[in-house]
Amino acid sequence: MVPISESEILSVKQRFGIIGNSPLLNHAIQVAMQASPTEMTVLITGESGSGKESFSKIIHALSKRRHGKFIAINCGAIPEGTIDSELFGHEKGSFTGAHEARKGYFEVTDGGSIFLDEIGEMPLGTQARLLRVLENGEFIKVGSSKVLKTDVRVIAATNVNLLKAVEKGKFREDLYYRLNTVPIFVPPLRQRGEDMVLLFRKFTTDFSDKYKVKPIVLTEEAKNLLIKFPFPGNIRQLKNLAEQISLLEQEREVNAVTLDQYLPKEASSLPASIPGKKGQQENYTDFSEREILYKVLFDMKQDMTELKKLVLESYHSGGLDQHIMKKHQNLFEDIDDNSSYEESSKPSKNLPMVLESLSEKKDVSVEKEGKKYEEDIIEDIIHEEDDSSLSLEKKEKELIARALKKHHNKRKYAAMDLGISERTLYRKIKQYDIE
Repeated sequence: MVPISESEILSVKQRFGIIGNSPLLNHAIQVAMQASPTEMTVLITGESGSGKESFSKIIHALSKRRHGKFIAINCGAIPEGTIDSELFGHEKGSFTGAHEARKGYFEVTDGGSIFLDEIGEMPLGTQARLLRVLENGEFIKVGSSKVLKTDVRVIAATNVNLLKAVEKGKFREDLYYRLNTVPIFVPPLRQRGEDMVLLFRKFTTDFSDKYKVKPIVLTEEAKNLLIKFPFPGNIRQLKNLAEQISLLEQEREVNAVTLDQYLPKEASSLPASIPGKKGQQENYTDFSEREILYKVLFDMKQDMTELKKLVLESYHSGGLDQHIMKKHQNLFEDIDDNSSYEESSKPSKNLPMVLESLSEKKDVSVEKEGKKYEEDIIEDIIHEEDDSSLSLEKKEKELIARALKKHHNKRKYAAMDLGISERTLYRKIKQYDIE
């Protein structure tokens, strides 16, 4: 194969509006240009907002199919119950609401290219249908038994690790290797160095024309600060930042101090940080959600153990005296209580009762006014929970049923009312067998 020159790469950048000179970016464009004339399946990987769809357009525009149709589909945005119909079509009456036959995207784009974004969100059943298209060029419409043929080039993209999805059983291994014939990695913005400054200049110039203002100019210190920022949202986040500064900033020359005011202070991908003991913050950015959950449960178990010891000691001593409270002071660090330990040094009138587990049952006796009371007469103070709080699943099922009834079984509006996607609502309906 003839090597691709830098001038050819530059020509592609200008044609498709790609800005940057990063070696990683140039390599990705070179691979896309080399794969374009072939019929091989391409898998584009990269973080969200890094510009993966631009590479799918390059591949199609430089291929033999450039005069055919090109359709980009976000697999994560299509509900699980309708994705088969969207991709492969359906026959009239094949399901509720199918008032007429419909062609799917694979039938419409015959002779062209189809871009499947967020391929990792595709349901397993649909993955099996897609594998058949890739291997034999055959598919069957929903509600039909007739095998149809199509000639479509598939370009897929994902922002998740598909190998890990394969290990978890969420993605078919055979489909992964069938898609990954030509892998293209689109680098995140934080790995592109000086490209950040070039992109920022391009965006601010565009927004200056849009809002009829002078373009923003960064000082050298501001440029260095911009390059060091990780930008987890990649190009989308940088574009939003450029628009925000172009619209709100009065001074057209922005220094590092001013730019720092617009940069998010927390770049962590976690929704919240978990405080450690004694107000210390622990860094959980390198842990998975499961590991963080285990950490929280472990800390809760430690607190429960300390609480059991506190209750037992207070029971034997006849009250919560100052010595016991100081000994277990760590249990009350996050409680805003102005009362002193001396106030609790007096014996309490209402002594806490000890509820021992079966594995720790002992013959405990209490002397009160000269009389012995055996453990078997101590009443369990744990009351029966209200039926409405017995099960989260039961509550969730009731809420879903109520929302569906409210909107006359229209899943779209019920999902909006519940604050979840229509695809998630469909899965919950199947899970709880809601009619």
